[in-house]
Amino acid sequence: MKLRVLRWCLLAAVTLSGCDRLLEKATKDDVAAGDKKVAAGDFRGAVADYEAALDGTEKSASAHWKLALLYDDKLKVPRDAIHHFERYVEVAPTGSHVKDARAMLKKAETRLALAQGKGSFITQEEAVRLKNSNLDLLKSLAAVRAQKNATPPPAAPGSAPLKKGEAAQRPIPPGTRTHLVQPGETMASIAQKFYKNKGRWKDIQDANFYSTGGTPKIKPGQTLIVP
Repeated sequence: MKLRVLRWCLLAAVTLSGCDRLLEKATKDDVAAGDKKVAAGDFRGAVADYEAALDGTEKSASAHWKLALLYDDKLKVPRDAIHHFERYVEVAPTGSHVKDARAMLKKAETRLALAQGKGSFITQEEAVRLKNSNLDLLKSLAAVRAQKNATPPPAAPGSAPLKKGEAAQRPIPPGTRTHLVQPGETMASIAQKFYKNKGRWKDIQDANFYSTGGTPKIKPGQTLIVP
């Protein structure tokens, strides 16, 4: 539409102000056409009309704003939403939507960063949920480390001192899954039995023994926690 208006201006040799009025009317017509398509659910068609209204001046600020909202809310394309939020602020720094545009720009940038990090788009609510889950995981890890590094309680009066290779064993909480050590078993073989993975012997050690510099010895008849 704008190309036709420019041709009319040149052919008619009208004044510069006359061309400006025609271009401004064309811009308004394009925006109005885009509004109708949004109302009808034709978002891609609306994008084409709004883009036709762009001329790099403040007159097309509303087109940038409408494009930004479309890409942000309806089309879910944060990269394009960011571009049009930024262009709106640039061409209309005192516009009525500047405050909202800056706030929504930050949210769109966050969503884009998360999408690039995870390989797919996620909502802001999902990002908050993931953040909270990570905090819970960090708390759990801190509790495990604290338990692992805890000082063993003092030996009961009259109890036999620990021999070389032995380590103080943690108390077994009620209801905990346990295993009675059989002759020839090791923590690695017990891990293979329960987890199908010998490498998880360390989980058994950490669940049963206070912090130790080596691998504590286990013996037949001993009861172990199986975490």
